[in-house]
Amino acid sequence: MNVPIVRKVLEKNDAAAAQNRERFDRLGLTCVDLLGGAGSGKTALLEAVLPILTRNLRVAVLEGDIATTRDAERIAALGVPVVQLTTEGGCHLTAPHVQRALGELTLDELDLLIIENVGNPICPANFALGEHARVALLSVAEGDDKPAKYPLLFRGADLVVISKCDLLPHVDFNLAAAKTDLRRVNAAAPLLETSARCGTGIDRLAAWLAHLVGSALRIDAAGSAVRTNRK
Repeated sequence: MNVPIVRKVLEKNDAAAAQNRERFDRLGLTCVDLLGGAGSGKTALLEAVLPILTRNLRVAVLEGDIATTRDAERIAALGVPVVQLTTEGGCHLTAPHVQRALGELTLDELDLLIIENVGNPICPANFALGEHARVALLSVAEGDDKPAKYPLLFRGADLVVISKCDLLPHVDFNLAAAKTDLRRVNAAAPLLETSARCGTGIDRLAAWLAHLVGSALRIDAAGSAVRTNRK
């Protein structure tokens, strides 16, 4: 009797992710994968933090979307290099997707590459892209039960951003319960409360990303980014 062998379905993706990571490391380029459900506020968060980061860092964005270029157009309006990755119905980006898009950017002139993944709290977390860090978003408009329902999204995150906090007085969201569930699935990742609309927590997010790049960027009292150690 022949016993079928089930090959690792992620094998091809993992190989491409390793190639991407090797390329980033060789260039001294930091790559971040930004994940969250549809409507969690990923693009709005980028619109808020990119003007701070780009004062002193060279940043580009890969935009994942199922069908449109609308989010990429919002990033392009900031003057930030952006490449659209349209999955034509696919619910997540893969490392080969990213590999193909890298040819559209001048990578050796960048410090930071941010990949905004397709809005989906499930599938993107299963696929490594070659990133150095993952940032997972939880919007207060989504509900406080999401960390328990979609633990993989938050378990592998290096930073968890609780977004749209300006809506807290208007939605039924138990912040303490959400934090407790987040700590159950990931006790190590910092939790950051933000509002792209009000600017809450955006300077701290910029500082976290800048620290990741290794630029020792700090935010001064006026909210401006100051590089203290140019690489």
